[in-house]
Amino acid sequence: MKLRGWQSKCINSAILKFTSSVDSSDLKKHFLALATPGAGKTIMAARLALKMYELGLIDLVLCFSPSSIVSSDFSDELTAQFKTEFNGKVGSLGDAFTYQKLGTLDNDTWKLFDRFRVFVIFDEIHHCAGSSTHDANAWGAPIIEIIRERAAYSIALTGTPWRSDSLPIALSTYCEDNLIQCDYVYGLKQAIADDVCRVPQVIAVDNNKIVVTRTKKQKVFNSFNTLLTAKATSYSHIVLNETVNEQVLSRAIIKLNELRKINRNAGGLVVASSIEHAEAIKLLMIKNYGKGVVVVTTNEAKPSDKIKDFRNSCDEWLISVGMVSEGTNIPRLQVCCNLTNVTTEMYFRQIFGRVLRKTDDPNQEAFMFMPAEPKLVSYARRMVQDIPDEVAKVKIVKMDEEIVTDVEELTPVEAARNNTHVLPEKHKVTVGNQSVEDIQRPVEAILSNHYLDESEGSQAKELSSNLSGTNITEAKWSMGIVGKYRQETLKVADIEPFLISKASKAKLAELNQQLKQG
Repeated sequence: MKLRGWQSKCINSAILKFTSSVDSSDLKKHFLALATPGAGKTIMAARLALKMYELGLIDLVLCFSPSSIVSSDFSDELTAQFKTEFNGKVGSLGDAFTYQKLGTLDNDTWKLFDRFRVFVIFDEIHHCAGSSTHDANAWGAPIIEIIRERAAYSIALTGTPWRSDSLPIALSTYCEDNLIQCDYVYGLKQAIADDVCRVPQVIAVDNNKIVVTRTKKQKVFNSFNTLLTAKATSYSHIVLNETVNEQVLSRAIIKLNELRKINRNAGGLVVASSIEHAEAIKLLMIKNYGKGVVVVTTNEAKPSDKIKDFRNSCDEWLISVGMVSEGTNIPRLQVCCNLTNVTTEMYFRQIFGRVLRKTDDPNQEAFMFMPAEPKLVSYARRMVQDIPDEVAKVKIVKMDEEIVTDVEELTPVEAARNNTHVLPEKHKVTVGNQSVEDIQRPVEAILSNHYLDESEGSQAKELSSNLSGTNITEAKWSMGIVGKYRQETLKVADIEPFLISKASKAKLAELNQQLKQG
């Protein structure tokens, strides 16, 4: 396969850095590449590993990534490039692991770093935090304590080089003003210009009359923005509302139907807030729209196999809870519905990245449909900023002396166990003339968080089960969404030159007509 221009440049830049130093200092043997989601980081890293091997610089390759499906994709790509297995067995030249395996690797694996020159690939390195053992998280600690010193070389990949908690990313270096320093940057704007990624189009769905009743007093809000700014309810209640889901899904379904008239295997992705939410969406799509759907969650025995089956099929819709986000390669996806209650900019970009990969099909439009939550709207408007100003800086605490502490960073599940306020709240929500039970389950919402690994998934489900019998006091309030729904196509800054022209749309319509007649 011929490499894209940015992939070749990145590979050459990495090799130059690795081979130009006269010593083996940490700064010279680690490389950080920022490339927008959908650009092709997996192929680039695998080809770099092959070139390093052919140059006689390395003996083995180990890869770490945040999920089993991404790990499997890396193993497949390394196998294709090297034409040998990457499964850790006798005769293979390496293996691919998930980050959660870092804490369970046996001594034989760690001894490889002493016996061989090991090249390590870290995919989506932003999951691994820490500049030292003092601020490292569970995944960052072994990287800092073991791999940083013992690996011959390493490359760290990310499409979003920041963390929501503002901690430094493992193996990264920062300027004096605490801005991250990347060895190579390939942003979305450049990828669109190079015809590598699709142009992002975001449709936000809003409502002009939302009535909140609390103790017989009513307040009326003319948008989700004013509703949430007033803290009259949480975004979780909005995103779980059945009519909101209907409005977002109906628009997405219409758009995917249009696309499939031209691209017959185009697919759609719905990212749900919880497993219960995913099942509710599935029933809604079957009942109201007659759509067959595939649901993949942490409940699956082999979710990676289910995702691969969908990738290679012509099925229309995939509903995911925490399983299809960053790194998951399903190029035929062109429409996504963001119905998760996670509202971080990182997760927003990673979800949208699933529909940005270009294919050889005639229509290459990409759409995200979502409720008009104000933070999500602001994220959409600055999509082409490689590192948004608001998340650019990290918190780095300098200490004059060593501090010994037993406190460790808590996983989402551990945090849930240690806080009483995570117990489910039950509210009665009135939508028009309908009344539905809206149960917010923060524990299950953890399952949709992009930091959650599969080993934690079973713990979260166990915790959810334990909490299911908890007594809950019903709050006396209701929310009626009784106004007209409207949608707005958001303007993404700096991509006007790439938007499809009226002439191009006319040609697509002509092609559509030809396909119908054929």
